[in-house]
Amino acid sequence: MNTQSHHLWLFLLLVLTNLFITACSKVDPLPSWNEGDSKQNIIAFVEAVTDKSSPDFVPAEERIATFDNDGTLWSERPIYFQLFFAIDRVKQLAPQHPKWKTTQPFKAVLDNDMDALAASGEKDLIQLVMATHAGTTTEAFSQIVKDWLATAKHSRFDRPYNELVFQPMLELLTYLRANEFKNFIISGGGIEFMRPWVEGVYGIPPEQVVGSSIKTKFEMRDGRPILVRLPEINFINDKEGKPVGINQYIGRRPIAAFGNSDGDLQMLQWTAAGEGKRLMLFVHHTDDKREYAYDRKSHIGKLDKGLDEAEKNGWTVVDMKADWKVIYPSN
Repeated sequence: MNTQSHHLWLFLLLVLTNLFITACSKVDPLPSWNEGDSKQNIIAFVEAVTDKSSPDFVPAEERIATFDNDGTLWSERPIYFQLFFAIDRVKQLAPQHPKWKTTQPFKAVLDNDMDALAASGEKDLIQLVMATHAGTTTEAFSQIVKDWLATAKHSRFDRPYNELVFQPMLELLTYLRANEFKNFIISGGGIEFMRPWVEGVYGIPPEQVVGSSIKTKFEMRDGRPILVRLPEINFINDKEGKPVGINQYIGRRPIAAFGNSDGDLQMLQWTAAGEGKRLMLFVHHTDDKREYAYDRKSHIGKLDKGLDEAEKNGWTVVDMKADWKVIYPSN
């Protein structure tokens, strides 16, 4: 190859490289999001904290993002999906507990009286969860959850519950992970209800899940060490408990927090109180056709104080109907 041909080849290689880089830079990291403030705020935040020349740059080890689960990463209506799991467990275990036929809240479940169940107080619902979630080993409970998810379907959408995850939020998790964020689930839901399936669905490993928990006890059975789940509350990871859980299990304050209800407000407040650039985002359920519409007066996923706080502080509020092209992956 003569010198002229060599220079021409280098020139063509440079042009092709630049075209490739330009094409890659134009790839939309959030294709299921409509153009608008919500999408722009997310991308602008990620670009600012990952650009070493930016005054807002954050080292990779400090890029912690926390996500609520119910209503933020997957649907939560007409009731929390874990409560559906508990209901199915009551019906399965009822022959072993004849007193449940006359004792609330078990009676409401066995009578299919969802109004009575919805009217149950927090204490009754906790009793329901304790009775149906305890008494097994941690390994056995994990398998019970997997088996339930493989067979149970949502009454409205007729699809497995773990398919009712939000496609735009899956893209957001991937986008953050690609930019060296460490994503955590910070949920009021049971930690061992989520751990068996979240890695396959969200790409979040079980050690990055913080949730409510019941007590466990170490035992030796037939020479084999096991952990037995007890009917006692260990930790409620909701509202004021979320920052406590973050501090206890993660040890770093997040720089980004995502929720959908007043139960997530304290997590967003805790995140906002840190130094440097921050992203606080609420998912606002506004689409009654493709999913559900609810906020200030809802008994599930109530978003009232959070909306006011977001407006006052300039936090991002995602309008599900306007901001999302699709809701679920199969859409």
